[in-house]
Amino acid sequence: MLVLSRKIDESIMIGGNIEVVVLGVEGDNVKIGIRAPKDIEILRKELYANIQSSNREAVSSLKSLNDVVLLLKQNRNK
Repeated sequence: MLVLSRKIDESIMIGGNIEVVVLGVEGDNVKIGIRAPKDIEILRKELYANIQSSNREAVSSLKSLNDVVLLLKQNRNK
Protein backbone atom coordinates (compact mmCIF):
# COMPACT_ATOMS: atom_id res chain seq x y z
CA MET A 1 0.00 0.00 0.00
CA LEU A 2 1.28 3.42 -0.92
CA VAL A 3 0.87 5.92 1.93
CA LEU A 4 0.94 9.64 1.13
CA SER A 5 0.49 12.78 3.17
CA ARG A 6 -1.56 15.56 1.62
CA LYS A 7 -2.85 18.88 2.89
CA ILE A 8 -6.21 20.47 2.13
CA ASP A 9 -6.52 21.33 -1.59
CA GLU A 10 -3.61 19.02 -2.48
CA SER A 11 -4.23 16.01 -4.68
CA ILE A 12 -2.84 12.79 -6.08
CA MET A 13 -3.18 11.45 -9.61
CA ILE A 14 -4.00 7.85 -10.43
CA GLY A 15 -3.28 6.60 -13.91
CA GLY A 16 -3.15 10.08 -15.41
CA ASN A 17 -6.94 10.50 -15.56
CA ILE A 18 -8.12 10.17 -11.96
CA GLU A 19 -7.47 12.93 -9.43
CA VAL A 20 -8.15 12.55 -5.71
CA VAL A 21 -8.30 15.89 -3.88
CA VAL A 22 -8.31 16.47 -0.12
CA LEU A 23 -11.19 18.89 0.44
CA GLY A 24 -11.16 19.06 4.21
CA VAL A 25 -10.43 17.40 7.52
CA GLU A 26 -12.96 17.39 10.36
CA GLY A 27 -11.82 15.39 13.38
CA ASP A 28 -11.33 11.79 12.25
CA ASN A 29 -13.07 12.40 8.91
CA VAL A 30 -11.30 13.33 5.72
CA LYS A 31 -13.46 14.74 2.94
CA ILE A 32 -12.12 13.88 -0.52
CA GLY A 33 -13.18 14.72 -4.03
CA ILE A 34 -12.57 12.47 -7.01
CA ARG A 35 -12.30 13.66 -10.60
CA ALA A 36 -12.52 10.76 -13.02
CA PRO A 37 -13.96 9.95 -16.44
CA LYS A 38 -17.68 9.21 -16.35
CA ASP A 39 -17.10 5.61 -17.42
CA ILE A 40 -15.10 4.92 -14.23
CA GLU A 41 -17.35 3.55 -11.50
CA ILE A 42 -16.50 4.94 -8.06
CA LEU A 43 -17.95 3.24 -4.97
CA ARG A 44 -17.28 3.30 -1.25
CA LYS A 45 -15.56 0.05 -0.26
CA GLU A 46 -18.42 -1.12 1.99
CA LEU A 47 -20.93 -0.60 -0.85
CA TYR A 48 -18.65 -2.42 -3.29
CA ALA A 49 -18.36 -5.36 -0.86
CA ASN A 50 -22.14 -5.44 -0.44
CA ILE A 51 -22.65 -5.56 -4.22
CA GLN A 52 -20.09 -8.34 -4.58
CA SER A 53 -21.83 -10.36 -1.85
CA SER A 54 -25.22 -9.86 -3.51
CA ASN A 55 -23.78 -10.94 -6.85
CA ARG A 56 -22.33 -14.13 -5.31
CA GLU A 57 -25.73 -14.92 -3.73
CA ALA A 58 -27.48 -14.33 -7.05
CA VAL A 59 -25.11 -16.67 -8.88
CA SER A 60 -25.59 -19.30 -6.17
CA SER A 61 -29.37 -18.99 -6.51
CA LEU A 62 -29.09 -19.21 -10.28
CA LYS A 63 -27.15 -22.46 -9.99
CA SER A 64 -29.85 -23.84 -7.70
CA LEU A 65 -32.55 -22.69 -10.11
CA ASN A 66 -30.74 -24.37 -12.99
CA ASP A 67 -30.63 -27.60 -10.95
CA VAL A 68 -34.41 -27.40 -10.43
CA VAL A 69 -35.02 -26.79 -14.14
CA LEU A 70 -32.81 -29.78 -15.00
CA LEU A 71 -34.72 -32.02 -12.56
CA LEU A 72 -38.05 -30.87 -13.99
CA LYS A 73 -36.88 -31.66 -17.51
CA GLN A 74 -35.65 -35.09 -16.42
CA ASN A 75 -38.99 -35.86 -14.73
CA ARG A 76 -40.92 -34.68 -17.80
CA ASN A 77 -38.99 -37.10 -20.01
CA LYS A 78 -39.85 -40.12 -17.83
